[in-house]
Amino acid sequence: MARRRRGLPVNGVLLLDKPAGLSSNHALQRVRRLFQAQKAGHTGTLDPMATGLLPICLGEATKFSAWLLEADKAYRTRVELGVITDTGDAEGDVVERREVPALDEASIEAVLARFRGEIDQVPPMYSALKHQGRKLYELAREGRHVERAARRISVYDARLTALDTVPGNDTVPGNRAFELDIRCSKGTYIRTLAEDIGLELGCGAHISALRRLATGAFDAGGMWTLEALEALADQPAREAVLMSPDVLVAHLPALALDDVAHGRLIHGQQATLESELAEAATARLYHQGAFIGLGRVVRQADGAATVAPQRLISHPAETPRS
Repeated sequence: MARRRRGLPVNGVLLLDKPAGLSSNHALQRVRRLFQAQKAGHTGTLDPMATGLLPICLGEATKFSAWLLEADKAYRTRVELGVITDTGDAEGDVVERREVPALDEASIEAVLARFRGEIDQVPPMYSALKHQGRKLYELAREGRHVERAARRISVYDARLTALDTVPGNDTVPGNRAFELDIRCSKGTYIRTLAEDIGLELGCGAHISALRRLATGAFDAGGMWTLEALEALADQPAREAVLMSPDVLVAHLPALALDDVAHGRLIHGQQATLESELAEAATARLYHQGAFIGLGRVVRQADGAATVAPQRLISHPAETPRS
């Protein structure tokens, strides 16, 4: 007999405003406990120092989180010039200080132009990427260095939004700093981008703040803080703020199923339907207005279309409350 999951079968998507100082996993676990959810997952890690948009998937929504992992992202970051750290951010140890040349918006913009478009980026050692089964940041903390292959990324925009001077003191000169708004493809490390920009400016750099503003179709407008969630009156009030799991795949075409097609699909069989979608297209499936999951279009020899189940949600009756 299968073990029953602890917690409630809560299903949906929450846009969390992750606070600084929490890892993405710790933030996820706090949300899971707040909602008493049986299952939870997130859709792309933010560094502990970073804040902003962290979509949290609860219950059945976790089945569709992979579609958001592939999404483009948008960030705002503060770049501190003249100081290089081992992690590329303000939480790391300073490894080098360099003199900062006189810079203005035009000189910075000239460098930023070189980082727009498709570029190659070497992932940082302080990252969750794995080498021979171990995360790179674990090896970095042991003082080990691993060669990493460059990866092709896309920086759609890197826009200078502020330029100022960080005051110095008796021992450390003041350093130039600026803020950037960045739109980029998945897999882009903003820390590394800032480091590379700093090297091109001739003085090195690290980031002192990072905030994610958007991922895929989601932006910061619908975010909830942990404090706001905790202040909600009860479980129904919290569940009311969740979005339906199909928001994760809203970019896919939709197909409506009749009772016969629905019955076949939920039993793992293909179903005939009217559709102009191409062979192997993935579509959202709905029955009587309710989202039931994803299907893949299959074209028969005579041109007729069938749909095969690809990723279906479990029937509510099969997920009892404990």
